[in-house]
Amino acid sequence: MKRNRSWTTMSTAVLVLMLASCLEPSLGEGDGGKVGTKPNFLLFMVDDLGMGDVGCFGNTSIRTPNIDRIAKNGVKLTQHLAASAVCTPSRAAFLTGRYPIRSGMAPSGQMRVIPFLASPGGLPANETTFATILKQAGYDTALVGKWHQGVSCSNRNDFCHHPLNHGFNHFYGLPLGNVRDCGINAGTVMRTKPAEQVISIVIAITVLLLSVAFLKLYGVVYYNWRSYCNFVGLWVGLILLGFFFLRSFRTLNCVLMRNKDVVEQPFNLETLTPRFTEEAVSFLRERKDVPFLLYVAYSKVHTALATAERFRGKSQHGSYGDNVEEMDWSVGEIMKTLDELGLTENTFVYLSSDNGGHIEEVSAKGEVHGGWNGIYKGGKAQGGMEGGIRVPTVLQWPGKLPAGSQISEPTSQMDVFTTVVELANQKVPQDRVIDGKNIWPLLTGQETVSPHEFLFHYCGTWIHAARYRPRQGNSTWKVHFTTPNWTPGTMGCFDTLVCYCYDGYVTHHDPPLLYDIAQDPTEDNLIEISSDKTYQDIVRSIKSGVDAHRRSVSPAPNQFAPSKVMFVPWLQQCCNLPYCSCQEETRGARS
Repeated sequence: MKRNRSWTTMSTAVLVLMLASCLEPSLGEGDGGKVGTKPNFLLFMVDDLGMGDVGCFGNTSIRTPNIDRIAKNGVKLTQHLAASAVCTPSRAAFLTGRYPIRSGMAPSGQMRVIPFLASPGGLPANETTFATILKQAGYDTALVGKWHQGVSCSNRNDFCHHPLNHGFNHFYGLPLGNVRDCGINAGTVMRTKPAEQVISIVIAITVLLLSVAFLKLYGVVYYNWRSYCNFVGLWVGLILLGFFFLRSFRTLNCVLMRNKDVVEQPFNLETLTPRFTEEAVSFLRERKDVPFLLYVAYSKVHTALATAERFRGKSQHGSYGDNVEEMDWSVGEIMKTLDELGLTENTFVYLSSDNGGHIEEVSAKGEVHGGWNGIYKGGKAQGGMEGGIRVPTVLQWPGKLPAGSQISEPTSQMDVFTTVVELANQKVPQDRVIDGKNIWPLLTGQETVSPHEFLFHYCGTWIHAARYRPRQGNSTWKVHFTTPNWTPGTMGCFDTLVCYCYDGYVTHHDPPLLYDIAQDPTEDNLIEISSDKTYQDIVRSIKSGVDAHRRSVSPAPNQFAPSKVMFVPWLQQCCNLPYCSCQEETRGARS
């Protein structure tokens, strides 16, 4: 009898364990997998990659086998949208799951990115990133690559905007970013229409001062020579200071950091991607036994364009194609490391671009250095145009996401915040508005309609367009309230290098332009609103959604105010004052 009781007790225990196992919630319900197992997260962000630059999105001449493999093994999103068409606000939204205007990261003038390493603006310390939440949950978090969310506020050592102050345990990369000036003989971002206007003003004032001096000599006007000379001396000093700053832009701003230390100034752009790759691979090897979040944010394919020698001249599209292919190689090396370490089955992988291709990027020699946005109109910096905000995006998680699937529903990069946080079995902040949605049910096929009824497309602080996805039917409606004034015969603003968002550079539409973006992604077939009451109701619903959204936005300190984007000398990071010049030790991946 004792033996039978023992067997009965054992059988009951096994049955209870089996039932408990069956009742355990699935990953699709957001618990992150098996009991005691936390999923890993590998997030790739490319800079300025266009929808038409990747093989799985239709390109047949640039080789991207590694990105294509992620799509083949997982999910391709064909209507994935950046919250801004330029990098600083776009990345702020990606990191926080919030429209940039909520954090003060929406610019209202010509300057739409953090311009200098020593600018005091940046992602406010009270904003919460997905890295902050996962770090608190026991994850090892790392950023390899471009940050561009500011560094310091009041002094060079407060690091109030730095990645280590926003949830990352490790940082190796660019606190600012890569621009033309960072390359060798790659030109300068200062050669734009606004810069030319400043130069014209300087010349005009100089001519005026010389004219006044001649008038004094001939007795036409009278003033104190000493006061005049003091003013001229100050003016010449300002000109020389400006000239020195422009000549030193590369040294001061093209900086590579490890955590809070500058390790290379200016950085060697040709070896940067191999070094990012080596850093990411090393992180994976060292953290293979702990849950991790690795965010790899490439400086490619933003200008200036440069690659390691083995990629030079290999593509069919010049320097731009070479850079896309080197970036794809890097993705492949990191993904291969996941496989080698046996981490693939427990890692959520996401790859996207911070905005669309920069179609105005053409070198002095006439070579196209910007991306291709496929069938979509416009490009980078055009906040309401598909070419500026619709970005190539692929995801992978073997066994969790259906291989080879495609989703055409509207989704946002802000959704990554909420999705990652909930997959890690954490909660999104309740003390602020979070605009990102959990798209896991959509990715897995549990849902077939986007969780977003409305998405708003900002250009700076202005809403230029909006999307409306009704809960029934297959249409996604888009209205344009404002569109950019393109250079005639193009879809860009070549005089200013980027399109601006405000009056004088845009056209306002009343009534707005209406398209069914699901059926007409190229926006070639404008719908006549007055032809059908249904269309009038659609526009009315969108305007109502816009009004409700605006009411939900609370004022936030503007991180692009003049005082926030100006150069502040005492905020300058420097590896060896006063020279500000150093080179990182040679590493194996640099050849």
